[in-house]
Amino acid sequence: MESEDQPRLRSVVSYVKRGGRMTVGQQRAWDEQWPLLGRTVTELPPGPVDFDAWFGRPAPVLLEIGSGMGETTSQLAAAAPELNYVAVEVYDPGLGQLMLRAEKLGVTNLRLMHGDAVILLKEHVAPDSLAGVRLFFPDPWPKKRHHKRRIVQPDFVELVASRLAPGGTFHLATDWEHYAEQMLEVCSASPALRNRYADEPGGWAPRPDWRPVTKFEQRADVEGRISHDLIFERR
Repeated sequence: MESEDQPRLRSVVSYVKRGGRMTVGQQRAWDEQWPLLGRTVTELPPGPVDFDAWFGRPAPVLLEIGSGMGETTSQLAAAAPELNYVAVEVYDPGLGQLMLRAEKLGVTNLRLMHGDAVILLKEHVAPDSLAGVRLFFPDPWPKKRHHKRRIVQPDFVELVASRLAPGGTFHLATDWEHYAEQMLEVCSASPALRNRYADEPGGWAPRPDWRPVTKFEQRADVEGRISHDLIFERR
């Protein structure tokens, strides 16, 4: 049996599997929209996904890791019709809700992946191909003994960097101070990335006006935590 002090034998994954039943609306979205809009990571054929073919057009591809219940993701995709926007999430009801939100907003430039973003990046995204990767408010694993479970580790950052096209961006946000500092340290150590806002106080990026305020930020504000954004660029 694994103890807290023993090393973990499995690699870090991009999520914690959560259960949950889908509403009638979310199930309808799965039934009606998933065949066109969604794919399951473990069922993808070997090799990189042909995003141009899937979207039916060539356009810059942006990958959002962990779209949650989709409120932010649907708005971001709607605001950037020039992008082929891909969201990867493990939570079934969240993907169902995202499809409902996208439908309500008339979004057509969004595709969904169900599964682990690490496997998706490693096995199904071509090197030097992404215009951007977004990781907003990942699981903070606040207890010190759990920090090793955080997704933002050197190997993960190098994987993300290798999939970005030159000039592509890795945008992170968190409301946990120690995690923000870890993100800054790990990303700054990557030879493939540069901090676009290295000259700003602390190296933090100004909070973008275009990023909707999430429920996590609202909760953080109530609890007295400050959210930080970081934007790194592929050299």
